Amino acid sequence: MNNEQLDFAFVAELPIAAVAPKKRGARNKTAVAPTRTEPMFADPRQSLPEPRLPVSPRSDMDDAETMAAALDAHPDYRVLRRLRPRLQWPAATEGRGVCRVIVLDTETTGLDQSKDRIMELALLRVDVDLETGLPVGDVQVYDGLEDPGMPIPKEVQDITGITPDMVQGQQLDEARIAALLDGVDLVIAHNAGFDRPFAEARMAQFRGLAWACSFADIPWKAQGRRSAKLESLAQELGCFYDAHRAEMDCHALLAVLAAKLPQLSHTGLAHLVEQAHRPSYRLMATNAPFDAKDKLKARGYRWGAEQKVWHTRVGDSKALQAEFDWLKENAYHQRAVVVQFEKLDALVRYSTRPGELLHHQL
Repeated sequence: MNNEQLDFAFVAELPIAAVAPKKRGARNKTAVAPTRTEPMFADPRQSLPEPRLPVSPRSDMDDAETMAAALDAHPDYRVLRRLRPRLQWPAATEGRGVCRVIVLDTETTGLDQSKDRIMELALLRVDVDLETGLPVGDVQVYDGLEDPGMPIPKEVQDITGITPDMVQGQQLDEARIAALLDGVDLVIAHNAGFDRPFAEARMAQFRGLAWACSFADIPWKAQGRRSAKLESLAQELGCFYDAHRAEMDCHALLAVLAAKLPQLSHTGLAHLVEQAHRPSYRLMATNAPFDAKDKLKARGYRWGAEQKVWHTRVGDSKALQAEFDWLKENAYHQRAVVVQFEKLDALVRYSTRPGELLHHQL
């Protein structure tokens, strides 16, 4: 992403008063810079002087980039540039071929998949070079609104900016969506456990596709990221954008995934494509004794009210075996028990459908 494609914003690191972000209007945001560790002024009670680098609101792009570069080089400033959607990438290399992916996001009337409905759906279709892990060629875009046939709560309108007037009489273009999904190898969403059930309930074609979750399938904390939230990941790359509208969230996610992961030698896209070919597991602490609940909860297990069992997800067979060993020692106190687990591939992962149910003797 080059400088000519980006606006910029900056914030100074001030020692006394916190720098407050802009209040949300049309969803424009700015980042809060970390506090300066050394005082800038001799007397911290005195008022702040005028800014040292006043910026003319009428500066052209060249002048803005010159100032942005100067601020970037200064330890007291952090520059954020507005993310501009990239719709064309270089051609693929003559290597391992490509994987065709869909980057997807939904805006819905609420969080309950049993009663809430989609009111906006966005898709980006792009090929990923398996040699480099980078997008290649043109990005095809679809963004559509739909009347959910139910009221849109005020808090949802405030977050998304989508009002009843905007969706009245609107309907998703199913033919266009079906055409974009044809031949796709992988659907990527930043919270696939949320987006996939909504998408599958709206169009059955989504059920037959492999899915990946860029929020859960990439170990962002191990990669040195403070948060796995999309806005935070974009800011780590020096970008800000208008969040909580489906198409811009998709463009932001593609930009994040096209970058190399800090602790690995490949991009987020390459990582998700690779992980999609490996099964994951949902392990259930079957008939665990009541006195083990605190240990299970501390370990990250969740209580499933429907099945009345503590359960957790693990990413591979090695982690599964380690979890078997932990359960035997800490939950069952070396007693011989049989536990259940589900083997999940990308065709059912993050859906509401079960995987292959298996048993293991501890």
